[in-house]
Amino acid sequence: MRASLGQLEKWDKRYVWHPFTQMKEWNAAPVVMIKKGEGNELIDTKGRRYIDGVSSLWCNVHGHRVKKIDDAIRRQLGQIAHSTFLGLSHPPAVILAKKLIEAAPTGMSRVFYSDSGSASVETAIKMAYQYWQNKGKKQKKQFVKLKNAYHGDTLGAVSVGGIDLFHDVYGPLLFKTIKADAPYYYRDTFKGSEAEYAEHCAKKIEKILQKHHRRICALVIEPLMQGAAGMLKQPKGYLARVRAITRKYNVLMIADEVATGFGRTGRMFACQNENVSPDILCLAKGITGGYLPLSATLVTEEIYKAFLADYGRFKHFFHGHTYSANPLACAAAIASLDIFKNEKTLEKLQPKIKFLTSALASLTKMPHVGDVRQAGFMAGIELVQDKAKKTPYHLREKMGFRVAGAARQKGVMIRPLGNVIVLMPSLSITASELKKICGVVQSCIQKETE
Repeated sequence: MRASLGQLEKWDKRYVWHPFTQMKEWNAAPVVMIKKGEGNELIDTKGRRYIDGVSSLWCNVHGHRVKKIDDAIRRQLGQIAHSTFLGLSHPPAVILAKKLIEAAPTGMSRVFYSDSGSASVETAIKMAYQYWQNKGKKQKKQFVKLKNAYHGDTLGAVSVGGIDLFHDVYGPLLFKTIKADAPYYYRDTFKGSEAEYAEHCAKKIEKILQKHHRRICALVIEPLMQGAAGMLKQPKGYLARVRAITRKYNVLMIADEVATGFGRTGRMFACQNENVSPDILCLAKGITGGYLPLSATLVTEEIYKAFLADYGRFKHFFHGHTYSANPLACAAAIASLDIFKNEKTLEKLQPKIKFLTSALASLTKMPHVGDVRQAGFMAGIELVQDKAKKTPYHLREKMGFRVAGAARQKGVMIRPLGNVIVLMPSLSITASELKKICGVVQSCIQKETE
């Protein structure tokens, strides 16, 4: 079916419901419709180019239209597009599982496939719960979540989330959890060094586990950086301390690396920055290089073995999805991991991380920039109305969206989180493109906050 650009926009507003979007406002504004991608740029239906400053919602890794990934998908398409993974297997899923375990933190042993970040976390929650049930620890049913956490939009994932704006409305549908304070140094009253703050925050976790560990199944955490909360960076040493505490009190740790995985923090996985090995590791977004939906939940051999029993005991994991381990997606993921290895992606990323750090430093002097947070190629710039008092802009002012809208006009595509401007480009971004992103963001902040 062919349609003019005008007709496409009319149909969009007539038939489509966009995620995390107030459709009343959407329907009153022009629609930017992306038609193509090329390198680190998006190209709309009118031919305008934009640097992809948030890597198409934190998932594109090596850029758009990467020949090695394109070719891998085409080769797989010549074999089969999809086959169920229930009771069957196929080469791409097996090869990918081996590669993921080799790249993952020490101790990961088995891979369970799903098709989204939310599904990966949902899988982890059910695995952790059933692990203790299979082990005979029937009382270990509760989960500890962190304030400001985001783990996805399915009901289990929302239950272990902690962003009130997103989650409060669904309260009656959720299972009960224990909420713990999470690090947010900029808006904390704590005074002291980074190491002292890490210890201070970790002790809050220990206090909860010390009291309730007999009934706690697992703690769910985003390692190093709470993404959707506004890029809230954890102090150095916090993650390792929390891991030690969970081991001490016999509580599983679920590390949600949906956003932080695949090079975003400078290492392949954020946990590796502090030599942390979780019990369960959740992966998605960048797993296929940003090409196709796929997720994986990795577990230790200890957890895997707890599900092994004679069939009649029904201890196996009653969970799965139609498109689990889709062969096309697995082929893309294999190609992406091969690019990491063969093109030394992480090594080449290090000078770009330093460049971004330097560029962000100049923003801290701006009168309406309250805080700048960075972990590798993940960055958040928190805008405030009054810098001295740390007074935030009211969300109704849409300051973040105003800055993002102005940046779009200058050829940089970003998406804010409330008052936080998020920068999370593809790892393939060039120095000149990175310089443009930072320059545009700085000028747009200045323009919109004057």
